[in-house]
Amino acid sequence: MHTPDWVAQGQPHIWLPYAQMKTATPPLPVVRSHGCRLELADGRSLIDGVASWWTACHGYNHPHIAQAVRAQLDAMPHVMFGGLTHEPALKLARRLAAMLGPGLDRVFYTDSGSVAVEVAMKMALQFWLNRGERGRSRFLAFRGGYHGDTFGTMAVCDPDEGMHSLYRGMLAEHDIVDLPRSEAQLAALEAHLEVHGSRLAGILVEPLVQGAGGMLLHEPEVLRRLRRLADRHGLLLIFDEIFTGFGRTGTLFAFEQAGIRPDIVTLSKALTGGTLPLAATVASSRVFEAFWSDDPSHALMHGPTFMGNALACAAANASLDLFETEPRLAQAQAISVALAAGLEPCRELPWVRDVRVLGAIGVVELDGIADREALKRRLVEAGVWVRPFGNVVYLTPALTISEDELASLMRAVVDVLRRERP
Repeated sequence: MHTPDWVAQGQPHIWLPYAQMKTATPPLPVVRSHGCRLELADGRSLIDGVASWWTACHGYNHPHIAQAVRAQLDAMPHVMFGGLTHEPALKLARRLAAMLGPGLDRVFYTDSGSVAVEVAMKMALQFWLNRGERGRSRFLAFRGGYHGDTFGTMAVCDPDEGMHSLYRGMLAEHDIVDLPRSEAQLAALEAHLEVHGSRLAGILVEPLVQGAGGMLLHEPEVLRRLRRLADRHGLLLIFDEIFTGFGRTGTLFAFEQAGIRPDIVTLSKALTGGTLPLAATVASSRVFEAFWSDDPSHALMHGPTFMGNALACAAANASLDLFETEPRLAQAQAISVALAAGLEPCRELPWVRDVRVLGAIGVVELDGIADREALKRRLVEAGVWVRPFGNVVYLTPALTISEDELASLMRAVVDVLRRERP
């Protein structure tokens, strides 16, 4: 099989994500994407089962987004957001505020999900400082949670099960507890807050599904419990919707299913339809008002160089157009029904611990994966791109995936898992 020259020449100089470079299987060279497919340099075509880490919600190369980016490129690809502004960023901020609903109306742009969460944490900490309270320096977060790979966000991820345990002792310390799924866990959390609530700035949670922590689901009632506890103890409630936002759970935003609202929400991933990096931290009026002052020290001193990038904002506006004009939520519901039926045969396998579905998320949890690279290789041989992690094989396809492609994707997962123990 011929290796393209650009792979042979460039591979010795690249450092891959989440990979032991000495032993990692070389990445697959992709030369084109379209719809739900990745075209490889060797001529193979794979159905993408994970939408490039959940970003390509409309599929690849949607012409409406491509056209918007081309037009913006001709007009103005980027200007600094410090002291300057432009229509794509302001239009997007207005639209996001309208989509999120009353109260969540101040948008701060960044260019990655991790940094969006960092900014949310920074907002929460300074909210209290600007109000004259200096003792609130910690966050309450949850086991099974994942919020990013920067030093601030690593500190609020699961300290034991996550990928960042190597840095224990080097990170800021926060209160990591069990999500209040059960009455006993709720009682334990209430007791914890009675003792330690006064040192907390806020509560940080991924609503409905803890993604990279293992695709762990919880009921909307858990979020309602957290809202009540945050209100009782005067804490800010932050929802990390980097993964769950823009239709992935079956509603536009996951928090809608709980009928409550956060004080701060973070968005990224599918925000631009998987085309360009962009993230947003959206704060409530209550949070913003703590920064509105004649005192310069009360300003939020944060400003990414490519903040509010015009190209990315144009892509995001085009992506929102598609949510308004095409039936994305209905498509997510149809995918949910198909995933529940199509993955059900996996329950019969002795090495399968659980099969669960939420919106356009399908998860097969195994009792372990002995060789993750071998499993991924077998899935590629079956014609699909699926990237297992931990002990789960998960599907988060584009919301536009066709019935035939989705059927082929699920059939490949079931057949590969049936063939031999992973």
